[in-house]
Amino acid sequence: MSVGGPIAGPMNKANPSDFAKDLPWFHPSRHQDRRGFLLARNRIITAIRGWFAARDFLEVDTPALQISPGNEAHLHGFETKLIHNDGSSSVRYLHTSPEFACKKLLAAGETRIFNLGHVFRNRERTPTHAPEFTMLEWYRAAEPYNQIIEDTVAIVRLAAAEAKFNWKGIACDPLAKVEMLTVAEGFQKYAGVDLLSTLDGNRPDVKALAAQCPVAFQDDESWTDIFSRILVEKIEPHLGQGRITVFYEYPSCEAALARACAHDARVAERFELYAAGVELANGFGELTDAIEQRRRFEEEMDIKQRVYGERYPIDEELLRALTMMPEASGVALGLDRLIMLATGATRIDQVQW
Repeated sequence: MSVGGPIAGPMNKANPSDFAKDLPWFHPSRHQDRRGFLLARNRIITAIRGWFAARDFLEVDTPALQISPGNEAHLHGFETKLIHNDGSSSVRYLHTSPEFACKKLLAAGETRIFNLGHVFRNRERTPTHAPEFTMLEWYRAAEPYNQIIEDTVAIVRLAAAEAKFNWKGIACDPLAKVEMLTVAEGFQKYAGVDLLSTLDGNRPDVKALAAQCPVAFQDDESWTDIFSRILVEKIEPHLGQGRITVFYEYPSCEAALARACAHDARVAERFELYAAGVELANGFGELTDAIEQRRRFEEEMDIKQRVYGERYPIDEELLRALTMMPEASGVALGLDRLIMLATGATRIDQVQW
């Protein structure tokens, strides 16, 4: 599936511990250790753009400066100040995703769009996280959630070419048959938790989940806190082993921007894709009910206020756009992480120019 030969290609797989810590990233010797990864990055991006062009997608370039950086409780934006001509000022944020702007373009009448650009998330720095990173996000209007899942698998395989992924000793063959695993199945299989029994309608019952919880937690933790702890400690280490895992049908309370599944309102059209234990993508059948979206945003911001002592404004233009937006499906993919796996890099900054 490569374009003009293997996309990743040969490179110097230097151990990050070999980098001279006192040298800046632009020192020639340090850059040389990274250059092979960076050239592979360019080849992968060229191939991805070609893939979208062949399917009549339009590349869009959305603004990074927004009224709201996003309204998910545990995402943290960078705040700045917009100074107007009269000297007055307004708070603005760097976006955590191009999602809000893309949905406005869907409302405007675009039907197949993708955005390849930088996004910004505060409080994030690990070998697989950076405060500024590249996100690939795309949408299909009037096309089903399952099609977006197929797209995402295809993009991962395109980047991989013939390479197999290996991250911290976990191997994954991207070309092998994909594992389709619901969140409820994963919790039952790996944690012994009957997740759906802890949802009253689509509302979470913290006592019911706590009664089954196989990991330690504090008495004052919420259903979401406990859900996340079980997911990280018991479920995620098993995902993407040997082959790609599509982990889908998240509880509706864990899918603030996704529509509920027609067959069971307790779960939503949300999926995440894992390879070699690494989460690469997060996709939805998009929620277009503006009233319900406002309720969910306010609920998320209430959680943020309780946990972090702050909240972000709601983008009223987005809610207006949702009343005009057709049914659609979309996904966000962490491009740097995918390139890491495709090239054998061991830290996200090795694949960032």
